[in-house]
Amino acid sequence: MGEGAAAGCLDTRHRMWVRDTNFGGVAPGFTVYGVDASATLVSKFRERFPNAPVECSSVEDSPFFSRTFDAVVAWGLIFILQAKAQQRLIGKVARTLNRQGHFLFTSPKQVCTWMDSMTDLPSISLGHEVYEQELGAHGLVLVGNDEDEGENYYYFATKS
Repeated sequence: MGEGAAAGCLDTRHRMWVRDTNFGGVAPGFTVYGVDASATLVSKFRERFPNAPVECSSVEDSPFFSRTFDAVVAWGLIFILQAKAQQRLIGKVARTLNRQGHFLFTSPKQVCTWMDSMTDLPSISLGHEVYEQELGAHGLVLVGNDEDEGENYYYFATKS
């Protein structure tokens, strides 16, 4: 049994489950929660997961349901935040995770800035080295990385 929060309305317990299911559903025995600032995405999340708690809020303002989780996924989210907000979110996620909890997020490996094609917002990658340092500063250990055919770069961290 596990419970996971999705910043950006996604959920996982284990990275292979995320990739293999392509977010097609929630594995039996898992409870999913969602947080997204977009009312449209929250509505779509509710259609897909009608019994799952979901909050229409920015991740910066969300209390994350005032609870802890076994896993948190921030897919396509971190890099649309300003640098300081990214650092604060990593700390917030660390406080939200149960011991041995998992955190998956996506952001380019290299330090870069660009205009995000889905949101038309400026995007910032702090780069692999800074993300690893920031995770460590909040009691999270970077346990792996991966890149898919769409060039999404994954960071897999665990709370020690």
